[in-house]
Parts: sequence; structure tokens; C-alpha cells
Amino acid sequence: MRVAAVHVAPERGAPMRAVEQVEAFAGQGLAGDRYLGTRHRHVTVQSRTELDAAAEALGAPVEPGRTRRNITVDRGAIPTEPGTRIVVGGPDGVLLEVVRRAAPCRVMETAVGPGARRALHDRGGAVCRVLTSGTIAPGDPVTVARTGITRS
Repeated sequence: MRVAAVHVAPERGAPMRAVEQVEAFAGQGLAGDRYLGTRHRHVTVQSRTELDAAAEALGAPVEPGRTRRNITVDRGAIPTEPGTRIVVGGPDGVLLEVVRRAAPCRVMETAVGPGARRALHDRGGAVCRVLTSGTIAPGDPVTVARTGITRS
């Protein structure tokens, strides 16, 4: 699995914009994103595989930036079990911890299109907190650890 796209929005309701890379700050979130400094909702992660399945259910394309998620991986399922760890960028990369499932909200109906909320149900990815700082960019490897990872 690899990072396919990275998106941020400077404030709530602002359009998401694709970025070449983003700095992740432990305990805070992503530089330039509306959730920087929030308690638990630091970053959202979704999968292109799940977006393709949602597009098939919807009957229309589902573009990564329209879902208002920050990181899109190229394939696979995103874990949604709280406590699951995701490493972005190799062994010394950014460590994320799943907080909860990212449920699609009513905004999806206007951002993606009518029926998007239903099409994205159980395909919305995960809300994570940032445990270690670093840079995230398209092409970075992504690994999932079902158990906790200790870092020195």
C-alpha cells in the first residue's frame, strides 16, 4: 500500500487542495489543515479501493479530494478498529493511531453528489491521531500493524 494523494483544507468548509507533501506534527495533526490542534481528529485516511467500490454503488466517480479526507492510499482496506496503528513512510515514518471509523456526513451529498453518503457507508476510512512527527507525501509506503508498535 502507498500514499496516492494528500489533501488539506485551511478551514472548515474550505475546498480541499492536493499537496505535494505535508508535515505531520505529533499530538496536533497536519500543517495547513483545519483539524491541526484538535484533540483527536488529526488526520483522516481512506483507500482508493473503497472509493472505487463507492463509485460503482453511486454510478459516478468519487474523487479523493471531494470526500474531505486527508490521505488516500492506492489500494486495500483501511482499518477502523480503535488503537490500530498505521505507519506512513517506512519504519521511521509517521505513526498514526486509529481513533474511530470516519463516517460519511451529509456534506458528502453536495461535495460528491446525491447518494454519496449511502455509497460511502462503511467505506469512509478512519479518523486517526498523529503519534510521531514527519513528512507525508504521495508514493510513501503505508503499513498497518494490528497491535501496538513501540518506538524509541
